Amino acid sequence: MTHASAADRKLSAAALIGVLGVVYGDIGTSPLYAFRAAMTHFSGDGIEQWEILGLLSLIVWSLILTVTVKYVAFILRADNRGEGGILALMALAQRCARTERGKWIVALIGIAGASLFFGDGVITPAISVLSAVEGLKVISPALDGIVVPIAVVILVVLFLVQYRGTGSLGRYFGPITAVFFATIGLLGLIELVKHPHVLVAISPHHAIVFCAHYQLAAFIAFGSVVLAVTGAEALYADMGHFGRKPIQLAWLFFVLPALTLNYLGQGALMLSDPEAIENPFFLLAPEWFRLPLVVLATMATIIASQAMISGAFSIARQCVQLGFLPRLQVVHTSETEQGQIYMPQVNMMLLIGVIILTVTFKDSDSLAAAYGLAVTGTFLCTSCLALLVFRRMFNWPAALVGGVFGPLLLLDASYFVSTALKIPQGGYVPLILGILTFTLMLTWKQGRELLFARFRQDSLPLKSFIARLPQSRTVRVPGIAVFMTGQEDFVPGALLHNLKHNKVLHERVLFVTVQNEDVPRVENRRAVTELAPNIHRVMLRYGFQESPDIPKELEALREVGVAFEPMQASYFLGRETVVAAAVPKMSRWRQWIFTLLSRNAISATEFFRIPSDRVVELGVRVAI
Repeated sequence: MTHASAADRKLSAAALIGVLGVVYGDIGTSPLYAFRAAMTHFSGDGIEQWEILGLLSLIVWSLILTVTVKYVAFILRADNRGEGGILALMALAQRCARTERGKWIVALIGIAGASLFFGDGVITPAISVLSAVEGLKVISPALDGIVVPIAVVILVVLFLVQYRGTGSLGRYFGPITAVFFATIGLLGLIELVKHPHVLVAISPHHAIVFCAHYQLAAFIAFGSVVLAVTGAEALYADMGHFGRKPIQLAWLFFVLPALTLNYLGQGALMLSDPEAIENPFFLLAPEWFRLPLVVLATMATIIASQAMISGAFSIARQCVQLGFLPRLQVVHTSETEQGQIYMPQVNMMLLIGVIILTVTFKDSDSLAAAYGLAVTGTFLCTSCLALLVFRRMFNWPAALVGGVFGPLLLLDASYFVSTALKIPQGGYVPLILGILTFTLMLTWKQGRELLFARFRQDSLPLKSFIARLPQSRTVRVPGIAVFMTGQEDFVPGALLHNLKHNKVLHERVLFVTVQNEDVPRVENRRAVTELAPNIHRVMLRYGFQESPDIPKELEALREVGVAFEPMQASYFLGRETVVAAAVPKMSRWRQWIFTLLSRNAISATEFFRIPSDRVVELGVRVAI
């Protein structure tokens, strides 16, 4: 269900400039490599005019159909309380699913899309920065040997400064990207004026002729053409930061015209000088402007990479909150902007992956083969989920849903098949990364469900415990005991262990359960129930865009009449050690993965921001 107040925010020049820097950085740098990569496949025996026009037409209509029609016109309508992205869409689709099996299938699609997004997050910085620095080879072929070292240095510095946050640099992202778009649009327009004949490529006739001539071989072109729309998912994923209208207007009236002009300009250059296939993007510029263009393009690719890194942090936190990943360290880099976060483990894994790819593939043309699969896979997952949401949540007629999303789904499937053909040339990289991430997320999700099922099976119902408490001879001692439990209706194992070993119970007891909701943010955070005198159950609800802060919320209980003094509170946490059951519910190798993830998760103390000097941890062995 859409929420206009969240998705349609007030338009302002600052919002439009901000959209350019964050949302369109990735797709904006595609002209550096997309057209050249597509042309290279057909340049072996020389490339003819109709082939150039056909490829240009494919690129232009990909921008129109995939970005303008699919995302700008339709997908942006499917916001989850103002938030977008594959996991937000998955949450909406799960509400539409009518059976548990249906919900599980929707979850699998969402996990697959998120997994491919992380693969995209590794490749985007590598190919973007490499393609920009490669402009040095156009200036002088002698500089070829320093391209990879310079790219590696830029990428290492970029990842190492992530802990500082994007707040200080963010104000410059938009203006720099705006200058970049204006520049590439102007360069394309200048060449277009010299060779206006290239404008006929806007007609879809040339794309149809190209595909009809090459038939199945046209899928090879599709695999490179899709590079022109990489970053389209960012329009949806970043909707929560800027709102729907700034993203739509920036695309329609600035980004799309600039990209179209640049691609047509590159095509015009190719029509007049086939030798320009070496690097049509940089050769569009006059010789005196090529070095400044390299600098500007490098800045733009750094911004595009930064947007992807920040997006990876956001998706990773959503995965943690939705139960698809173990607890990871989340550092808030801004006191005012909740969305500005830094995740050290994710940052380090991305850095290692990016450097390995850069050093291994060495140039953007080689990486182009690896790039498309992650993007097209995410496109396909988004279309599948959107089809369900528009049919059942928005109550669109089946004929309308089929008429709109049927062709778009077919286009996405064509893109996916075309990029799958490149698996031997490098497409295996995002595929392997996606499969690994998917396996980790699915294993963690199922492992936690088995763990909770075991808890429910072995634990004492809370109602029974409360009923027996007045007749027991348990000694009550001063202070507040906070028991963190994932099962609100059962006695926490930490309490039973405390009673067994210490034979005491505090005067005031709080059973605290954190619930993660399938919405970005929740409005009614706390729900308090008095189970017995001085014994309360506290339910704390968080959205997938929020980070929990337990002490802060418990202090706020004074507003509802529950006395809480931080200096009198002791937090009792259970640390589970997973062991194999007599009849294991998981295969050995998956159980090993689950145990490894459990051991490497950050402690509940750190994740929930609990003072470490007030924590008592009690171990418990759980067989699954």
